[in-house]
Amino acid sequence: MTTVLTSASPLTAADRCDRCGAQAYLRVVLLSGGELLFCAHHGRKFEPELKKIAAEIQDETERLTAVPASSPEEER
Repeated sequence: MTTVLTSASPLTAADRCDRCGAQAYLRVVLLSGGELLFCAHHGRKFEPELKKIAAEIQDETERLTAVPASSPEEER
């Protein structure tokens, strides 16, 4: 998926995929002015079609594989 950095706010756990209701990791801003949210699975599935109609794509799927930083308490 092509990532476009936007000034949009980061996606949160409250943002849900418009297709299946899972947590959304992609926001697609449409040329027509609306927006769609997708989980990583449906974002990949619909990628070719989305690229044709998207003005911007906010892709946060890297968060799925990011390793969280350890807290100081965990290092003890």
